[in-house]
Parts: sequence; structure tokens; C-alpha cells
Amino acid sequence: MVKIRLRRTGKTKQPSYRIVVADSRSPRDGKFIETIGYYLPTRQPKVLEIKADRARYWLGVGAQPTDVVVKLLKRVNVLDEQGKVIAEA
Repeated sequence: MVKIRLRRTGKTKQPSYRIVVADSRSPRDGKFIETIGYYLPTRQPKVLEIKADRARYWLGVGAQPTDVVVKLLKRVNVLDEQGKVIAEA
């Protein structure tokens, strides 16, 4: 199964994350298929950048987002409150 999940980067106690599409069997920081965005929670204000068209594509072909990624996708209006994909305007 293909998952959309976070991949941790950055130094100790200064995390930054890449939002990647990866096989569910690969390790957290291991092999991935595509990077679709990044999230910097330590910056003020927090920085979140996601390629919405690529996220919609992967969700359309059956990729399963993790719980944290669902919250991030809702924040950038890729998913609605019920977790369904919002069509492009």
C-alpha cells in the first residue's frame, strides 16, 4: 500500500519534515516515491507548503494519508472536514 506521510529531517531538537509518498513497508526516513511538500513546525509562524495537485493525484489513485498528514491537508484545503478530496476550482 502507498502512504502519504512525514519524513523527518533537520538537526537534533530542530525538526523539519518533508511530506512524501512512500510504500508502507519502507522505513520512516527510507526510500520514497515522491516529495509533495514540507512542514517546518519550529518556525514562527509555522511553515507548511504542499503541492495540492500532486496530493490530489495520489489521493485519487488510492494513497492513504497518515493522521497527521490528514490534518495538514485539511489546513491547506485539499481535504474537507469529512476527509474527502476537494476538487480544484
